[in-house]
Amino acid sequence: MKILMVCLGNICRSPLAEGIMKTKLSGDFFVDSVGTISQHEGEHPDKRAIKTAANHGIDISKQRSRPITNVDLENFDKIYCMDLDVYEDVISKAKNEEQRQKISLFLQVLGDHENAEVPDPYWGDMDDFEKVFQLLDKGCNMIAKQLTTVSNS
Repeated sequence: MKILMVCLGNICRSPLAEGIMKTKLSGDFFVDSVGTISQHEGEHPDKRAIKTAANHGIDISKQRSRPITNVDLENFDKIYCMDLDVYEDVISKAKNEEQRQKISLFLQVLGDHENAEVPDPYWGDMDDFEKVFQLLDKGCNMIAKQLTTVSNS
């Protein structure tokens, strides 16, 4: 199964989500991340995201930002968006209902639809990155649980 994490620039939230998710799933799963904009294309994640992940034993330093493509919408089985703007942008790229069904808000998995957005820590400090990490970790736990239950049945 192929899983895609999506945020705006692919340098903070989605690289963290990719790194966290890879630690929770077996090699039977492929996890990647992208952004909806190409502004940071080819760049490594934000230094604060790299440091936050490293503080938890996860290395995301080799990741490179890339924008989402139409091929991603075809190839990935699950596409998780970090906030409503990202979700709406990705949904607008979907060519059919099958692609739209793959796309969801990352935190919807926790059942709290009022607070289903992962805040962007880019303009914040290390505490904001840590809070986002904890939120992503909680969401990744639930997604991993759902995906492994589905793949085992």
